[in-house]
Amino acid sequence: MKNWGLLTAPLGLVICGLSVLYLKMNPGGSKLTTDVLQGPLAYIPWLAGVIVLALFIQAVIIRRHEDTFLFPIVMMLASVGIVEIARLKPSLLVRQLQWLCVAMLVMLLVLRFWSRIRRMLSYPYLLGLVCVFLLGLPLLFGTEIGGSKNWLVLGPVSVQPSEFGKILLVFFLASYLSDHRRVLTLPSRRILFLRLPPIRFIAPLICIWGMAVLMFVVEKDLGSALLFFGMAVLMTYMATGSKSYAFLAMAFIGVAAAASYAAFGHVRVRFDIWLDPWQDPNGMAYQIVQSLFAFGTGGIWGTGFGYGHPGFIPEVHTDFIFAAIAEEMGLIATMMLIACYVLFFWRGIKASLGCQKEKEALLAAGCSSLLLLQAFIIIAGVTKFLPLTGITLPFISYGGSSLVSSFILLGLLVSLSKEQEHG
Repeated sequence: MKNWGLLTAPLGLVICGLSVLYLKMNPGGSKLTTDVLQGPLAYIPWLAGVIVLALFIQAVIIRRHEDTFLFPIVMMLASVGIVEIARLKPSLLVRQLQWLCVAMLVMLLVLRFWSRIRRMLSYPYLLGLVCVFLLGLPLLFGTEIGGSKNWLVLGPVSVQPSEFGKILLVFFLASYLSDHRRVLTLPSRRILFLRLPPIRFIAPLICIWGMAVLMFVVEKDLGSALLFFGMAVLMTYMATGSKSYAFLAMAFIGVAAAASYAAFGHVRVRFDIWLDPWQDPNGMAYQIVQSLFAFGTGGIWGTGFGYGHPGFIPEVHTDFIFAAIAEEMGLIATMMLIACYVLFFWRGIKASLGCQKEKEALLAAGCSSLLLLQAFIIIAGVTKFLPLTGITLPFISYGGSSLVSSFILLGLLVSLSKEQEHG
């Protein structure tokens, strides 16, 4: 019964949150009354579809004896996202529910065909080439949205290739690092205090680092660049335990960042805004300044759900949804969301330690680390701990590409959790 109780809590959160917004009629509150109340049945079929799919997926997970905690944790995060999008952008509620249904169906496919998907680990170089191809598509056919040229517009649908490229990156790193771990951990040469293998063995890692810098400079996509670079460093350290690679990576990104700052104007703008957003609070730094005001206004307990003014922040339903939660629900709610991400990471690492095969153990550790790192980068960006990035908060922010890719990672992690039985 406890497995079903874990799942019904987040579903109850969705229903209660939407009910509060439905009943709230004051002029200073949500605009839900004008957008949704005139046609209240518009979102109900899709909400029902989400509930049925969620119950079905949890039943499948229980029957397959996989980790029963991962999916309810994600549904808690997704429920908060649905309620917040209904609060911030009511016109996008139906679309987000539709994307959530699609993402859950894709997750079911991952669970069903896991035995075939795991064979991808046998082709590391092919995975690397496909990953580079995906990330290079925006350079040729991309459209600039929100200041970053990392989108492909396919009719009415906008797709972010980097969201799916990061999955291939984790597969590539898990396969490549596992195959070459012996060579990478037994270095043959010493450079100052660094112990490194022959250049041909670390060349793929240097290519990934260079690709991250290229994304930052050419596509103006700092968020994905940090995410790709961070995953390469994290998974390399998890596989080898060598501090030399971490130091070499930090030195590489430091030199590249200094050169980019000197050569490219948009890089200087991002960095200067991070150092001092108050130099242009009504211009380039407007988003981050309004985000800081939102955090200050919310305090510990928040202004109350539906009683804040998160609409002052541009694109609040995507990159800055965490700031909206902080303003209306306060520090307590934001800490609970962070705790959900940490708990998800812990369950993922537990699944990784239970895997018998090294490649699958690295893949599980990579999937769980990727989602936690992505959450850290965007939360650090909206709080000005790091330069502002343009990635989504996993499972919460509005966006189809982000939801589908995140649920693919969840499906992989749930499938890998079954390996604990044989560990």
